[in-house]
Amino acid sequence: MDTQNDQNVSLGNWMLTLFLTFIPIVNIIMLIVWAVSAGTPPSKQNWARAALLWMAIFFVLFLVMSIIGGIGLATLQ
Repeated sequence: MDTQNDQNVSLGNWMLTLFLTFIPIVNIIMLIVWAVSAGTPPSKQNWARAALLWMAIFFVLFLVMSIIGGIGLATLQ
């Protein structure tokens, strides 16, 4: 087992991580990199996977609600 992966993630590293996730497009790219990279600490890797999963869930919910709303608006006329 690689000892680099067992290291704790520092506060500064988490601050940079959160800052990067606030930037559109960059956040998706970095979350994918952190989720699949072998050199990423397990805590950050699991966090990135969870964040991507939540993004996918909300995207699907947005699509479903948009379709339902569009159908509702179309039937009003």
